Amino acid sequence: MKNEVISKRYADAFLEFAKASLGFEKALEELQDMRRVFHDNPEIMSFVESPQITDSEKRAFVDDAFKENFSEEIRQFLKLLLHKGRIEIFPDIAEYARVAYSHGIEVEALLKTSYPLDTEEIVRIKAVLEDEFKKKLHLYIELDSDLLGGIYVKIENTIIDGSVRRRLSDLREKLTAMKVS
Repeated sequence: MKNEVISKRYADAFLEFAKASLGFEKALEELQDMRRVFHDNPEIMSFVESPQITDSEKRAFVDDAFKENFSEEIRQFLKLLLHKGRIEIFPDIAEYARVAYSHGIEVEALLKTSYPLDTEEIVRIKAVLEDEFKKKLHLYIELDSDLLGGIYVKIENTIIDGSVRRRLSDLREKLTAMKVS
């Protein structure tokens, strides 16, 4: 259980760090490619885990062996794991990332509308939302006549309610709060 928590923290931290320069998908892909290298070449894991080899030799090996095919970010990550004495959990970190993020950064979103939208409108709304939230969306569309008009969007924990029903409700609250003289 402890290694699962540690693996999750390292995987999330690496992906957050690397997504700025590599992009999320590329960072995830590099984790999986490096995992395959370690899996297909057990002598590499034996080398980096060996107590007879100094940390500086291991860091130099990481730079030399992986410079051609891997980014600076993944090499820095491996060197961090070496420094922290956690290189042996790298396969667990990569496996956690694969399972947890195999869907990429696509997020489910619900779009409610009181009337059917044509394809162009849906594409435009989706593009605006993806640009605003900086996430790829898997959009579910639901017709809801109770909205009276406008749209309602729920993305993760965020709700955007541009419905006529909400506007009328807000107006009712303002009118009841006003003092009549």
